[in-house]
Parts: sequence; structure tokens; C-alpha cells
Amino acid sequence: MLELLNRAMEHIEDRLDQDIDAAELARIAVTSEYHFRRLFSALAGMPLSEYIRRRRLTVAGAEVLAGERTLLEVAVRYGYTSGEAFARAFRAVHGVGPGEARRTGAALRSQPRMSFRLIIEGSTTMRYRIVEKDQFNVVGKRARVPLVHEGVNPAIAAHIMGVGPETVQRMASLSDQQPEGILSVVEHLGDSREEGVELDYYHAVVTGSAAPEDLDVLAVPAGTWAVFENTGPYPQALQHLWRDVYTQWFPSNPYASRPGPEILRTRPSQDGTEADSQLWIPVERTGA
Repeated sequence: MLELLNRAMEHIEDRLDQDIDAAELARIAVTSEYHFRRLFSALAGMPLSEYIRRRRLTVAGAEVLAGERTLLEVAVRYGYTSGEAFARAFRAVHGVGPGEARRTGAALRSQPRMSFRLIIEGSTTMRYRIVEKDQFNVVGKRARVPLVHEGVNPAIAAHIMGVGPETVQRMASLSDQQPEGILSVVEHLGDSREEGVELDYYHAVVTGSAAPEDLDVLAVPAGTWAVFENTGPYPQALQHLWRDVYTQWFPSNPYASRPGPEILRTRPSQDGTEADSQLWIPVERTGA
């Protein structure tokens, strides 16, 4: 899988001055466009489109300083329809306009070319199983929150505190299947997994029942799920598990992510410093 991803990265480099089709990159990587975008974002720490933009403007910056083409010629070569649009994008990345950079020889910022490799540490074994589930509903209270990679997410903590005990009890009574009990359910709104990107968070249960009118519902179609389990310091071990699923498990196994929510069941220790966690990720077999 990593070899195929690196072939896709080579394709990006070969076409920085041309249109780059994400579907073609996914074809090179022998996966779906959805999974390619998700996996790239998890591995690179930025959306695919942002990486391509930064690489183009890195290469364009070198041409601006070289002075062999006019600024408009450089702009058009890298896909900008006007000098003004190019100048805005250039300034956003480099902190200086292309004209000033050429006049003064200003120092520019560089987005390094990326390649992927798997680091085998041997210190952690990922426990997982594959589960087929019929369609179900996620029923609970929803909030729009920013993604936080490390530590407690204040927006999620505030949302959970705002769900009253009577509502939690009613939600718990609806739980009728795995994963059971009160859950954290995340629905990503785009491809990015950058710190701060917005997502929908549900404090909810999984059920076959309809939702009461005062609760939010997310209908989830039937499909395949990879279920990961770990125990460790909370929330660090859980956040590392989420990271490792995308950076280690997917590149090493014949599965790809598919559209759907990510579901987390957490049972903290009495003092709250550790937790048993169960993470459900929607997947599909790639046949590789």
C-alpha cells in the first residue's frame, strides 16, 4: 500500500503545472477516492488539496525568484487565471507578494515533497476484529466541534456536561446492540483531519429504534466495521489508537475506509486516568 501511495505522490510531482485529478491518484493507489483523501490527510496532517497547493506555490516561488518568466506567465503555468489570484495565494503561503519577492529576493517558505514509509516499532500490537452490521440509528445529542489531536477536547467536554442526566438515562434505555451504552460518535464533514477542522460529535447510543423528537438521529446503512480495542492512559492512548489506525493499520491491511461515522465506546477507570476503549471504523475490503 505504501509503495502505491508513493507512486501517487510521484504523479503529483509530475503534474504540478497541470490539472491533478484526485480520482486518478486514487486509481494509482488502487483504492477509492474517499479512502485516498482520508488516508492522505491522516498521514500528511493536511488535506490533499492543501498539499498540492503548497507544493505548486513552492515550485512557483522558485520560478518567481529565478526571473526567467514574467509573473503572469508563472501564474498561468500553475493554474491561476489572473495575476491577482496568484498574488493572493502566493502571499498566503509565503507571507510576501510575488512582485516584492522578485524585487527584494525575499526568503520564501517551502513545502517539502512528501513520501511515506512505515516505521515498525514492535512495541504495540493492535487488537481488532471485523464485524458486519445491519443498518442502525445513532440517537443522542449532536454538536459541531473542532478536532483536537492531543488532550481533552474542551468543546466536547462542554457538550457532554450540557446533556442532562435524565436525557442520558433515556438515551441509555434505547441502546439495544453493539457497541452498547453511551457512545462518542464522530462524523467528519470533509477529508481533512487537521487540528481545528470542524466535525459533528454525537453523545449518543446505537439502536434499531426510532429517535424521540427531542434527540438527534443519524441513520447508518448496513456495512462492514473494523473494531479496535486498547487500554491505557486517557485520553492519550485513545488518541494514539485513532492515529495508528490510519497511519499503520490501513497501510498494512487489505481494507479501506468508507463513508460513515466513527464510533467510540469508552469505559474509564475509577480515578479517570485510564480507560478501556473500543473504536468502530467503517471499512470495505480492497481485495489486495
